[in-house]
Amino acid sequence: MKKQLLALAVGSMVVVPSVALADKGPTVYGKVNVSYENQDDGTNDEWKLESNSSRIGVKGALDLDVDQLKAVYQAEFQMAVDDGNNGSESDKQTFSQRNIFGGFEHATLGRLIAGKFDSPFKKSQGEIDQFGDLRGDINKIVGGSERISNIIQYSTPKLANAVTVNVAMVPGEGTTVGNERRDSPADGISSSVVFDNGMLYGSVGYDSEIKTNLFDLGDADTLVDAMHVAAKLNMDQFEVGALIQQSENSDSAVDGGDYKDTTYIVSGAFKVDRWKLKAQYGVTDTDLTNDKVKLTAVGADYKMAKASKVFGYFAKVESDNTGAGALAIDDTTFGIGFEHKFSM
Repeated sequence: MKKQLLALAVGSMVVVPSVALADKGPTVYGKVNVSYENQDDGTNDEWKLESNSSRIGVKGALDLDVDQLKAVYQAEFQMAVDDGNNGSESDKQTFSQRNIFGGFEHATLGRLIAGKFDSPFKKSQGEIDQFGDLRGDINKIVGGSERISNIIQYSTPKLANAVTVNVAMVPGEGTTVGNERRDSPADGISSSVVFDNGMLYGSVGYDSEIKTNLFDLGDADTLVDAMHVAAKLNMDQFEVGALIQQSENSDSAVDGGDYKDTTYIVSGAFKVDRWKLKAQYGVTDTDLTNDKVKLTAVGADYKMAKASKVFGYFAKVESDNTGAGALAIDDTTFGIGFEHKFSM
């Protein structure tokens, strides 16, 4: 009873009172992930305490007076556990927006949500990542890992108990890219087809004119068309994953040329008793500069309880610095930390 009252109290601070007082009430959830790390970028070698996208959120569903239809909502915030600051020194923010949306879900027609949240492309590529939110995260070398504002997404129900199709559109809302004003209903599109039966995961993702980074442009943001194929095998003791992705700028007239990144990533883990030993390796090959950006990460997790673990890891992100205008990246990280998840 006390847990239910606490969940309602926290939920009332994030969503409107009418939602907080729903029959089932909201679920309050989150995680605290903190690591103590030595970070060396080739210029500075220093120790830091990192918050690693620790978060708190509230989510839930409301039964409506329409058969098989319910309202769904989520409000999730990143919290800075280390120094209380997710913003700049001039604009300190303990909490910053992560995934926040509202919408509707029908048992047989699917789900429609709108707000700011991870794109279908990002969610479907990230399933293979063994070091998410750490400095060994695959987004260190691959573009498209975007949490997009002003996004509207439709998702089918799970077809044949395994397949889900997700399509999202992003209106430009009057923004300007080059000399082009983006004001159509769907200036950007993000989509994915996902197969997941518990043991085998597979996805195909496609982005069209989504603002993200290209290493071939010096890691600068631009409008990008991208496609990936990802797969992961989950067994009792083993996990094996792989991703292949190709990204290119949408408009050569705006960027002054054609730029293309091709990324290959493999990941794996071995579980024995409470231990999980894991590793991943990836390479992004830039087309114009002929540069390569490489990610190597190894680590181990020790499960203290179902929702708690301690971990240690090593990660290195580097470029081979070949070709005109090549990148110069040499980041090495060693860290130890813990993660506690909670839900009530």
